[in-house]
Amino acid sequence: MSAWVARCLLGVAEVPYSLAVRWRNHRFDTGHYGIQQLDVPVISIGNLTLGGTGKTPMVEWLARWFTDRHLQVAIVSRGYGAAVGEQNDEALELSRKLPAIPHLQNPDRVTAAQQAITKFGAQVIVLDDAFQHRRLARDLDIVLIDALEPFGYGHICPRGMLREPLTGLTRADVIALSRADCVSTEQRTAIRQEVEQLAPGKLWIEMSHAPRQLLSADGNTADTKQYTGKRIAAFCGLGNSDGFRHTLVAAGYDLIGFRSFADHHRYTRDDIVSLNAWLQQLPQATAVLCTLKDLVKLEVSQLAGRPLWALEIGLQIDAGQEQLEASLQSVEEKGRHIFSAK
Repeated sequence: MSAWVARCLLGVAEVPYSLAVRWRNHRFDTGHYGIQQLDVPVISIGNLTLGGTGKTPMVEWLARWFTDRHLQVAIVSRGYGAAVGEQNDEALELSRKLPAIPHLQNPDRVTAAQQAITKFGAQVIVLDDAFQHRRLARDLDIVLIDALEPFGYGHICPRGMLREPLTGLTRADVIALSRADCVSTEQRTAIRQEVEQLAPGKLWIEMSHAPRQLLSADGNTADTKQYTGKRIAAFCGLGNSDGFRHTLVAAGYDLIGFRSFADHHRYTRDDIVSLNAWLQQLPQATAVLCTLKDLVKLEVSQLAGRPLWALEIGLQIDAGQEQLEASLQSVEEKGRHIFSAK
């Protein structure tokens, strides 16, 4: 009975939020809310659900793609979870991976994007976590769907995990199934068929997150196979900890302990004390693994006398890469043409 009551209460709370989201989208769709057009092409990476879907690896992949073609890229994001005057965990992670690419964080993303053009000479803007941010016009809208929970339990927050109705997928240009390797072929097909019904004709790609290397806080690196078959403990502060757990197991680690923190968790001394106490109960663990998002906020190289490593994850596109790159080439040509015309 209590579960039924809870669902009813959450369903009631869902109604006003859902109406507000639908009304806001309607105002943008009908032109009542203005959309700013920039002088350079814009690519948006986002999702429909709360929590992590693997946006940061996608942002990195895109930034490298344009950089490899000698275009100046800038990343723009809201900076959710960051303290005043500081970068959030995604920005810290990306700055470690892409030190030469400017990353501007500002709740006013229009202003940030304009600064990226005037201050850094950006020829392409990559908007991180921006599908619901509609003030900026974009040349390509990429929406990520997590294979482990693709449709947010079918309800908008707070009853479900959706940020907006599933019909929002019709605004996307590219729909990307992240962590596609975590589910069976039959499950991927079923997800794609449901997406096709909701938003027919969209470019479809499938991605997996493959381990690259192990990184320590003091800058050391190691092969991911160093602990294959060995007992390890792990923790993370992600929107979807199951994805990280799956990656660890798929990499061949013997995972004997796992802890989850909230997404964008800020680690404190108390957390380090708690982690040390937890690891004392796991003496068989030869090492401790976390994500790079966690490591950049902890900046310690050991916990309970065991080495602490971040498992660096890289994006691998398993299906649809050729079609995606064809779309990116048109963005590249636009950015190059605008720059040469100035």
